[in-house]
Amino acid sequence: MLERLADYQNFFGPLRLFDSITFRAICAAFTAFLVSLWIGPWLIRKLTILKIGQPLREKEEVHKLADLHISKSGTPTMGGLMIISSCLASTLLWVRLDLHLTWIVIFTMVSTGLLGFWDDYLKVKRKKSKGATARGKLLFQLLIATAVVSALLLHPDTKNMAASLYIPSLKDPVLREVAVLMVILGVLVIIGTSNAVNLTDGLDGLAAGLSVIVAAVLGAFCYAHGQAHISSYLQIPFVRGAAEVAVFSFTLAGSCLGFLWFNAHPARVFMGDTGSLSLGATFAAIAIIINQQLLLVVLGGVFVMEALSVIIQVAGYKLTGKRVFRMSPIHHHFELGGWKETQVVVRFWIIGLAFALMALVTLKIR
Repeated sequence: MLERLADYQNFFGPLRLFDSITFRAICAAFTAFLVSLWIGPWLIRKLTILKIGQPLREKEEVHKLADLHISKSGTPTMGGLMIISSCLASTLLWVRLDLHLTWIVIFTMVSTGLLGFWDDYLKVKRKKSKGATARGKLLFQLLIATAVVSALLLHPDTKNMAASLYIPSLKDPVLREVAVLMVILGVLVIIGTSNAVNLTDGLDGLAAGLSVIVAAVLGAFCYAHGQAHISSYLQIPFVRGAAEVAVFSFTLAGSCLGFLWFNAHPARVFMGDTGSLSLGATFAAIAIIINQQLLLVVLGGVFVMEALSVIIQVAGYKLTGKRVFRMSPIHHHFELGGWKETQVVVRFWIIGLAFALMALVTLKIR
């Protein structure tokens, strides 16, 4: 919306700033952050009045962890509504809405947010830690992921690149015209990332802080892919419209940062599945748009660690009858090992920053 002010720069020169991706990205992130701070207290108050508290797992299920987290009982959940609403508000102001890429990321964020909201609602209603069935959630995620990848493959501006497989640090695609393979890969990436962020959301500020990092770095990648001169210099594919997705990515980073204000230990609100499922799927959609889905393995390294720890724990127990970790996801392993919650969170943030730097290096290695 506000980018249209650049049309009047002949009457007032400084208005040309509204045509700048960098200017709008910074303003969008700051706007989303301020909106989060503004609506946060109101949302937390409403969730508290409605008794939308996070149901904790039973002591028989998590044993010692229940004693460590007893103080979290009753903390409002569905805080992902704060992230989604502040991101949408800022997006309407600062991101061009006449591009199909913008609507793809908005659709991904909102649709998976609704799925997470339904899951959270069922948990609160039943007063149990289990909400929607795994099969039901998986089916809904499958439909969303298929729609996202199909939208890219069917649009003339993105169909050629969307049908090619790129590997980080290689300037040319390793496979071309493999639409079916890219649909399968895209679906796996969206579902996998969505659930990985969901698994990571177990400690105050952990998923929110990591999401700020991932969203900001994805924004940097989108900016590079969306500027012809930069993409040519770095020998990465140019994606028309990706620069606007960069503005959206920084908007999402600002929203997560604002949410972190209330989610930092001791958390006043949890993002719930409303936020975690939505964030993971949106990260995946952004990566798919610029054909950097394989990069998420590095950039989202902590999310991958969390998901793998669950897979290893389940597989190890079924094969040997013994647990590999004290508890999974792996952040609980360290928590039960004596680390304080804040230590686990900050150290995982540091690891997340290290993974982010590794991902950024791939832009220069060709």
